[in-house]
Amino acid sequence: MRQRNKVARPIFFFLASLFLVTSQADSRAQAAAGPQTFSNSASSSSTQSSGNQSSSNPSSTTASTPAAGQNPTPGAAAKNSAAQDQDSDSGVFVFHKEVEEVVLHATVVDDKQRIVTSLDKNDFNVYEDGHPQTITSFRHEDIPVALGIVVDNSGSMREKRAKVNAAALNLVRASNSNDEVCIINFNDEYYLDQDFTSNINKLKQGLEKIETRGGTALYDAVVATSEHLKKDAKLEKKVIFVVTDGEDNESSETLEAAVRHLQVDGGPTIYAIGILEKEEHPKHAKRALQILSERTGGIAFFPQTLDEVDAISRTVAHDIRTQYTIGYKPTTPKNQGGYRQVKVDARSHSFGKLTVRTKSGYYAGTEPAAGAQ
Repeated sequence: MRQRNKVARPIFFFLASLFLVTSQADSRAQAAAGPQTFSNSASSSSTQSSGNQSSSNPSSTTASTPAAGQNPTPGAAAKNSAAQDQDSDSGVFVFHKEVEEVVLHATVVDDKQRIVTSLDKNDFNVYEDGHPQTITSFRHEDIPVALGIVVDNSGSMREKRAKVNAAALNLVRASNSNDEVCIINFNDEYYLDQDFTSNINKLKQGLEKIETRGGTALYDAVVATSEHLKKDAKLEKKVIFVVTDGEDNESSETLEAAVRHLQVDGGPTIYAIGILEKEEHPKHAKRALQILSERTGGIAFFPQTLDEVDAISRTVAHDIRTQYTIGYKPTTPKNQGGYRQVKVDARSHSFGKLTVRTKSGYYAGTEPAAGAQ
């Protein structure tokens, strides 16, 4: 993910020239002093007094690296094998999934669209490609998430950004304090303007890097954010919150390819806000946001006025924090690959008709989905 150049060009060239001059001076000094050698005696110097440790041999820095063909210590693998655990320092519940387990983050609503939070494991049924699956793990916890906030920075957003930025920050304030959040601004290009943090001031600064110009490369920005969450986020549960006011007109990715990227096993849930009251083709833009969100288990919102965006952001935070986490090991092993359709039902004598919202399916295996770029 590209970041904006934070070093002014003249300063960069000055520093580069200074480095070159210093390096040449060091090289001449070393040549005058003659060749240097390092003996193996450094390995025994660790037993000497602290006064001698400051001149230890640089070769000692490799002492903790396993030799070629040697396996790393088994303790690290044991720590990674836990399916669900608590952070030993903070006591906060953090979710970790088993390698062979498929994990679904599900929201349940009743016939009046009210979120239901009192169900237990036996109230749920999971189906993959129409076949019932055995639930192997079940949690209803406020799990910290890795959150990518993706905001349209195209020219048409110029008058909207102040209220959108305020809503994005209120989303973070209403979310779990242990979330890790990054900011991506996009127009015809996308920029990581703040990497993962929970610091509100840093996130505010990232959102304020406004250059409202150019077109809308929504699909490219969402796919890049998903990749950043996959590669660099520490938390298993991943969410993308995207705000735009128009149809994609600049991406190299198609909508279909973007959906394939997002529907990988462990991919993010998409929550989208489309401010489309002035869009020339609102039906196309609306449908694209609906597909991105519904296929990943999220929701797309289409406010009538800009003032509604703040309340929507708080609704998204509540939705994320009240989800059920359901795990199962598919009867068809994941290493066989392919797309798997997923459906979850919920029934309870305490409620009437219940609707479960989760991702509609996923691409199994580690290979990229067919057609993805």
